[in-house]
Amino acid sequence: MPAFGPVKRKDLIRALKQAGFEGPHAGGKHEFMVKGDLRLTLPNPHQGEISRDLLSRILKQANISRDEWEKL
Repeated sequence: MPAFGPVKRKDLIRALKQAGFEGPHAGGKHEFMVKGDLRLTLPNPHQGEISRDLLSRILKQANISRDEWEKL
């Protein structure tokens, strides 16, 4: 992935798959991805990119560091 910053939803999903997550799966109001016992809720599709702040929160929940993110 490029340097840590705004990212398109499809690029986020692609990177999470590379990190070992499966999905996205439909569920409730949001789709989610799964890795072992970890269930990661994805933001709904919308215009524009996922902000740096939201990306940071998603990666924290996924236990992925910024260094790991940039290596994906």
